[in-house]
Amino acid sequence: MIKIGEQAPKFSFTNQDGANVALDDFSGKYVLMWWYPKADTPG
Repeated sequence: MIKIGEQAPKFSFTNQDGANVALDDFSGKYVLMWWYPKADTPG
């Protein structure tokens, strides 16, 4: 688990517009990662 203040591991994903996004795209900037796992579940 990542702790507050630790550097995030390198990652990449496809965003909502279909573009590939990687952590390296934000070099020198603050990045906020936010997700909620139940977004794609029924109910």
